[in-house]
Amino acid sequence: MAKRNKSALKRQRQNEKRRLRNRYWKTRVKNVMKEVRVAVETRNLPQAEESLKKAVSIIQKTVSKGVLHLRTASRYISKLSRQVYSLKRELSQKAQ
Repeated sequence: MAKRNKSALKRQRQNEKRRLRNRYWKTRVKNVMKEVRVAVETRNLPQAEESLKKAVSIIQKTVSKGVLHLRTASRYISKLSRQVYSLKRELSQKAQ
């Protein structure tokens, strides 16, 4: 059973606020990552590059807010960058 003293109740309110805030930012990260992946799958390079730029910004913002760990964010950014770069390289080879 939950404690009912003042500090425990305040802590419970704080945790709920943080949980909702973190959920918002994590959902936002997932959505921008999906945007990049969809652009890569449809082979739309300008859209993929634009989405990557937006994704990197949002992912780094979540790190500064303490929602994601720095290394997790770096891993996400690296993975997306690799996908966009490989698409860019593939399209440039086909153009030649």
